[in-house]
Amino acid sequence: MIVPDQRKVVILGGGTGLPVLLRGLKKYPVDITAIVTVADDGGSSGRLRDELDIPPPGDVRNVLAALSEVEPLIEQLFQHRFNTSNELMGHSLGNLMIAALTSISGDFVHAIQEMSRVLNVRGKVLPAANQSVVLHAEMEDGTIVSGESKIPYSGKKIKKVFLTPNSLDPLPETITAIKEADLIIIGPGSLYTSLLPNLLVPQIGEEVSKASAKKLYICNIMTQAGETLDFTASDHVKAIYDHMKSSFLDIILVNNEEVPQAVQEKYKEELAKPVVFDIEQLVELGLDVLSESILSFEGEHTIRHNTDEVAKIIYSLLEDEKHN
Repeated sequence: MIVPDQRKVVILGGGTGLPVLLRGLKKYPVDITAIVTVADDGGSSGRLRDELDIPPPGDVRNVLAALSEVEPLIEQLFQHRFNTSNELMGHSLGNLMIAALTSISGDFVHAIQEMSRVLNVRGKVLPAANQSVVLHAEMEDGTIVSGESKIPYSGKKIKKVFLTPNSLDPLPETITAIKEADLIIIGPGSLYTSLLPNLLVPQIGEEVSKASAKKLYICNIMTQAGETLDFTASDHVKAIYDHMKSSFLDIILVNNEEVPQAVQEKYKEELAKPVVFDIEQLVELGLDVLSESILSFEGEHTIRHNTDEVAKIIYSLLEDEKHN
């Protein structure tokens, strides 16, 4: 239920970063709209996309689960992944349910709305487009790699990413949500394969750039091989600005906590390391820098943003804006 004077937050992302953030934020009295990338073409999502000609459901499924307010067993059921030796192998039940609802209703967005009701979702979940898109990357050597799942494994440095088809229409609800937002959040998530695919949908990037709301970028804690190898925080921001042809961010949230050496060693195996937060360069880019302790550990060697700490920071920003 939306309370009339609730502050409105729009969050753009995908992958594992967006659900982590949403789990903490849904505990606060805010009106949440999550805009989710539809460029995924790997795994269960990719198979359903190819076989049924529907947008990939995986990122949407994870966001629905994160915002759901149901018994843990129901969420577990929704997220259950089959481990069989037949055609169900690798599919999650939630992906199949969204695919089935899309088939029944004939519309992916309507399927998400129905699934939101079933899962008692706190907020709105909107795909960046109501159709599949293909993400392409132009590499620094001029070659083109097509497919979100293939881009990080090309072994080459990304120059820019772009979407096809060119004639993509965002949902009217998405544009309205951006225009009415009190705060717009980008990230955390894979820069080229989770965040930029949202902003590159025609109109979405432009509306975000010119929206009256403050724009917060939540920077990744670790670099990613095949995407942001050796990137500093300001490199992430510059890549966004280069793609949008606009310097539109107001605030950046960065981690100031030391990543334990044992964890760094583990990440080194996948050519990842802590992002260097070059505060001076960020300030030169005109950003307010929030440097906070926002580390959380999933298991012994996996780092995530601390959902509760980040949510608290976001809510305090909203409260500050409210009183300004």
